[in-house]
Amino acid sequence: MSAIDEGIVREYFEQNGFLVRQARKYQVQARRKVGEEEIDLIVYNPAWQRGARKPDFFLFSSELPYVHKAIVAVKGWHTGVFSPATLKSSPEIFRFLEENVVKEVARLFPPEGTVEDASTLTKILVLPSLPTAEPFRSQSVELLKARGVDAIISFRAMLLDLIDNIEVNQNYSKSDTLQVMRILKNYELLKDPQLDLPGTITRTRRA
Repeated sequence: MSAIDEGIVREYFEQNGFLVRQARKYQVQARRKVGEEEIDLIVYNPAWQRGARKPDFFLFSSELPYVHKAIVAVKGWHTGVFSPATLKSSPEIFRFLEENVVKEVARLFPPEGTVEDASTLTKILVLPSLPTAEPFRSQSVELLKARGVDAIISFRAMLLDLIDNIEVNQNYSKSDTLQVMRILKNYELLKDPQLDLPGTITRTRRA
């Protein structure tokens, strides 16, 4: 996973009020990753309300208030689709869900107050996309849920949310990711999602 992929996910969660911790500070290249190395980020929502419902499987910013704490695996395979065939042939996608990994990472969160608090760990997979056609889309969702994934976020959803909230008159000097988006948006190379009206296929270009 590249640093930019992780940076996008980090900015997305931080923008939505989460505390974010990088699970490890090194890259694994010369050997196969162990289970705990498949976790990329650990996120915690200090504004979570006890008694809140569980978040939906498809996570958008409107669902994030219902996430208490989560482990996040980022799969930035941007040219691929997570089809049933891909999920069945790529067991490494699910290594972050191993029981020993979940138990180990649980100690990194604040002490639990109640049994309910201890059961709110959400296992999130960040991916490029799922199939759009049925029955492949439903089959992919069923496979993900069966393996223990609690929720998924697409890169498209995160990027649209970040772009929508970036102000071109702000200097995001502490975030290379946001600063690049701000520059692209300033030169109209990125547009606000609400400006992309249905049926609009032409784009204006500055001289």
